[in-house]
Amino acid sequence: MSLFSSLQVSASGMAAQRTRAEMLVENMANAETTRTPGGGPYRRQDVVFSSDVQESPFSAAFQNELSTGVRVADVVTDDRAPELRYMPGHPDADANGYVAFPNMNPAEEMVNLMNAQRSYEGNVSAMAAVKDMISHSIEIMK
Repeated sequence: MSLFSSLQVSASGMAAQRTRAEMLVENMANAETTRTPGGGPYRRQDVVFSSDVQESPFSAAFQNELSTGVRVADVVTDDRAPELRYMPGHPDADANGYVAFPNMNPAEEMVNLMNAQRSYEGNVSAMAAVKDMISHSIEIMK
């Protein structure tokens, strides 16, 4: 794997983790949303990653060398039943006085967000290391 391919792999990981972080923030922002345009409470969403062949813009110079990165394959909607809370005065309450709220755990969402942040930072560190290797290689060739 060339150094340029390594940059492409890290960039794909950063893009995937950014999408994951956006979904997690959206989930937390809608933790109390009881009514959506589609009807019913907000449903938690999560991203599914898959491996993806990354082609470097410099692949012609490196004998079409391919490396494996990551991409967002799908965004899945949580199918768990909503959490019912007894709130008879709420405008979205059913005939029995229960309101359907999204079934999500804020602590779990925060842990997932921290994990996405750490993964993103890991890719940034890998890119910085590759950049340093490229710089040192250029210095050696002078």
